[in-house]
Amino acid sequence: MEGQVPKKRGRKPKPKDEKEQQQQQSAGKMKEGKRSQQHSVDDKYSQWKALVPVLYDWLANHNLVWPSLSCRWGPQLEQSTYKNRQRLYLSEQTDGSVPNTLVIANCEVVKPRVAAAEHISQFNEEARSPFVRKHKTIIHPGEVNRIRELPQNSSIVATHTDSPDVLIWDVEAQPNRHAVLGAVNSRPDLILTGHQDNAEFALAMCRTEPFVLSGGKDKSVVLWSIQDHITSSATDISGAKGSSGSIIKKTGDGNDKNADGPSIGPRSVYHGHEDTVEDVTFCPSSAQEFCSVGDDSYLILWDARVGTSPVIKVEKAHDADLHCVDWNPHDDNLILTGSADNSVRMFDRRNFTSNGVGSPVHKFEGHKAAVLCVQWCPDKSSVFGSSAEDGLLNIWDYEKVGNKTERGARGRSTPLGLFFQHAGHRDKVVDFHWNTYDPWTVVSVSDDCDTTGGGGTLQIWRMSDLLYRPEDEVLSELEKLKSHVVACGSKP
Repeated sequence: MEGQVPKKRGRKPKPKDEKEQQQQQSAGKMKEGKRSQQHSVDDKYSQWKALVPVLYDWLANHNLVWPSLSCRWGPQLEQSTYKNRQRLYLSEQTDGSVPNTLVIANCEVVKPRVAAAEHISQFNEEARSPFVRKHKTIIHPGEVNRIRELPQNSSIVATHTDSPDVLIWDVEAQPNRHAVLGAVNSRPDLILTGHQDNAEFALAMCRTEPFVLSGGKDKSVVLWSIQDHITSSATDISGAKGSSGSIIKKTGDGNDKNADGPSIGPRSVYHGHEDTVEDVTFCPSSAQEFCSVGDDSYLILWDARVGTSPVIKVEKAHDADLHCVDWNPHDDNLILTGSADNSVRMFDRRNFTSNGVGSPVHKFEGHKAAVLCVQWCPDKSSVFGSSAEDGLLNIWDYEKVGNKTERGARGRSTPLGLFFQHAGHRDKVVDFHWNTYDPWTVVSVSDDCDTTGGGGTLQIWRMSDLLYRPEDEVLSELEKLKSHVVACGSKP
């Protein structure tokens, strides 16, 4: 695949003069097509917005000046009667007029059944949400393509940029910076070296050990441990999520112009892919097992205990490049993959054979463009989400696939297993993340360069619990409500 133009899932904004020149050159081309396409997007969006009070328990819409290619929940900071305060990690992918940044925000997460239905649909698409406030800015060396937090201490995050290195940040200890042209980059707390070419997207952190996993254009998967850089005075790495204190050894302040930061090499480098590795993930129950997917259409399972060669290689996991992978935290036999063939596939590793043959348990086909992100829901073992370049974030339940009643009720038009569709974004949904502190709460972000010429949209939302609770519970509650209405109506 040499000579191909490298793919970029979130296009970098063009400098203003170049953007204007391109707009002038293409003004006459595809004008009618784009107009009708945009009209269709706007119609669908209007239909969605009208249904917000019915479909959602809560929704916050936050306009971003610059696109963000990643969004992640951080530690919960405070609980109160009607809402919780929590860290949120974002990025700002700029056009070069100001530096690229890693943004630490504070988010007010409204608790279930608190927000008024008519209020959540009354938002201005061009405004910033009062529920999201910037807390700290880190000037990042290059654009931030991917953010991942350390599960044992979510104040420690790893970032991928357009370089071979993985950067580790202690976001609470990092100084707040003012992002102006010419400002010196913030200094990473740790740099992980080992890739021989750029590693832009594939990044994961382990649930059980302070391990970091990465994949890149060098076709390799690289594993590190940051254990050696944990200080004896810091919070115990096995402590509760969100615990305070640095786990990174300090060798200077964050504004040191003459040093890039301390670095460590990998524990192991794994070879088996034949093209760029696009995503990686750890097995939830084992720090020694992990898997990777790439532009070669391979799904590869690895085990650090048996060497650096693949344990299982599924050579045709999809009909196109694979973009994303996730391992079920409730059942470590189930693995999800998302692809440029517009589909999500679920594999059961018990079905794999030693020669790499493995058919998916099910294909989920509800997107009309490349799938960019898949993630299992932490609140129900059979539920997962998928986001794509079609601007949709689909919520699926694989238990519904084999349900005959479900099949009959849905008809042919609705894909099997699909039970909710978040249509609040009007451009490609590049990332989303389930909130482990607030059940069924999601943060999602879209890169709006194609529709508005720049910026992005961040949305924090929770579907109505009538959609995911057991049917008998919902019917019982509706009966109680009906009885209450009848009783009130019969009073003189």
